[in-house]
Amino acid sequence: MHTSLALLLELGIILVVLSVLGALARRWSFSPIPLYLLAGLALGEGGIAPVPAAGEFVRASASIGVVLLLLTLGLEFNTAEFSHSLRRHVPSAVLDFVLNATPGAIAGWLLGLSWVGVLALAGATWISSSGIIARLLSDLRRLGNRETPAVLSVLVMEDFAMAVYLPVLAVLASGGTWWQALLGVTIAVGCVAAAFAASHRWGHHVNRWLGHPDSEQLMLRVLGTTLVVAALAELVDVSAAVGAFLVGLTLTGEVAERARAVLAPLRDLFAAAFFLAIGLAVSPTDLLPVLPAAIALAAVGIATKFATGWYAARRDGVALRGRLRAGTALIARGEFSIVIISLAGSASTAIGPVVTAYVLLLATIGPMLMRWSGTWSWITSPRP
Repeated sequence: MHTSLALLLELGIILVVLSVLGALARRWSFSPIPLYLLAGLALGEGGIAPVPAAGEFVRASASIGVVLLLLTLGLEFNTAEFSHSLRRHVPSAVLDFVLNATPGAIAGWLLGLSWVGVLALAGATWISSSGIIARLLSDLRRLGNRETPAVLSVLVMEDFAMAVYLPVLAVLASGGTWWQALLGVTIAVGCVAAAFAASHRWGHHVNRWLGHPDSEQLMLRVLGTTLVVAALAELVDVSAAVGAFLVGLTLTGEVAERARAVLAPLRDLFAAAFFLAIGLAVSPTDLLPVLPAAIALAAVGIATKFATGWYAARRDGVALRGRLRAGTALIARGEFSIVIISLAGSASTAIGPVVTAYVLLLATIGPMLMRWSGTWSWITSPRP
């Protein structure tokens, strides 16, 4: 009974705090994500007002938040147009990997980490946060912008690449062999390819089954199906975000529009929990000693992701301001970097605090730069 009382009280306080922060962000015409992250830092272990009873609930809700963010992002597109965009942006994905994994690998080598640690740090600096960027694109009303397909193509190819990267890292960090890692990769890639093909070929059947005229039934069917697909994706070492995005791509037309409407409140609630959970996972006392190294990595990460987004948008013939928005859109790091470090085994004790500080910095700075990039009109103003 006392545990339930503490849980209800802490959750109530959290929701009130998030409500106030969200209202302030709207008043300032700003994304609430940095405020949610800082709130998580204050409410986590070592913060000024820890919430131990609600912590586990928030972390579980965070997993659902990522799924809902990517589901609603997928609802904005269809498999045909997105397949075309993916094929067009393979060079962008290659550049993304080279520019953003290399700094982490070099930093790991300079720190004297094992080769598994080098591999983990390279992945942590490479991968952007699909969850944060999906929410920002919606908050800033940029889903229909010319540069958005390029940004999403890079993000989704990063998520697909995780189907190869994560099984390899998990097996090698646990002392497994290369053939075991190769087997895991083969299964994961095969499942992703099969799911994408099925979504493209039989999507109309899925639309017919999920598209119930009753809003409650629609919400339950879409949410239930998405969570099952996300769980199956995790089972074969593919990101749950990829599974949710594929479900969103499958739904089209009126069904997609109604699904967006009924799921929007749930998405906003659980997305707030996701951003809060990133801050809750960080202890402020662990950050101070590693802050210089994290700031240096973050500065490089901002430059390399900006170059990636700029290049991807230019391939689509986007104008100068659109390239600027695309460059800032990819800066935020988040959930994947934390997952990578958790899989890194003994190497994570050496780089865990650095990566955590790095993620917190870029998860806060990224949204700010993305928001401000839309106001830099002087970039394209004619010279006097």
